[in-house]
Amino acid sequence: MSVATQTEAVPEPRIPLSKERVLRAAVGIADEEGIEALTMRHLADELGAEAMSLYYHVANKEAILDGVVEAVIEEIEEAVGGYEVPTDLDDWKAALRERILLARNVMLRHPWAPGIIETRRTQSLAAVRYFEGLAGVLREGGFSYDLIHHAMHALGSRALGFSQELFEPDDPESSDEDATAMMEAMADQFPYIIAMLGEIAHDDPDSTLGWCDDQIEFEFGLDLILNGLEGHLEAS
Repeated sequence: MSVATQTEAVPEPRIPLSKERVLRAAVGIADEEGIEALTMRHLADELGAEAMSLYYHVANKEAILDGVVEAVIEEIEEAVGGYEVPTDLDDWKAALRERILLARNVMLRHPWAPGIIETRRTQSLAAVRYFEGLAGVLREGGFSYDLIHHAMHALGSRALGFSQELFEPDDPESSDEDATAMMEAMADQFPYIIAMLGEIAHDDPDSTLGWCDDQIEFEFGLDLILNGLEGHLEAS
């Protein structure tokens, strides 16, 4: 009687958890399902681990949010090829504009990130490295430290590639017919605003991070600031 030799399947070795792996999975969930889907339980399921084991690497949900912000800003660092500033900088404005637009490209890959960045109470080391690079570009471009300080304030969130939204529409999913009806109803009360809204359109969702933060508006505002800074530099 022959006995068939059966080869038992050898399970693949389990990849150990690490903070980097946890945060990478968290970014993936936010990208695919939205930041609202990012919970400790969902993250543990994605990693094939017990939820309690995550606490060895991230203390709580807030620590995860801090971590994904840092991961996104580190992605900016990779996108710009590091933050080292050439000492023989020829065109500070072009260099600064390029870095900021590369940062925006990263934000567009992670459209949930601006909203989370706005909620953080402390600045990560990754963010400090990023702003150090921007300050270096301005300094090598001839700016005084006082003017660099003004420039950082003027740029605000644009330095990281997005514009903060002051207001959001009450119902962003409303139809064009609903929006038209609302505008007609408000035309007598707010004629200038309604006339303006009747002539503009933000119809490029792939370049939009907020209600009015599309690529055209972002670059328009960025160039106004950079041109204004250039004028102050020439006058100093």
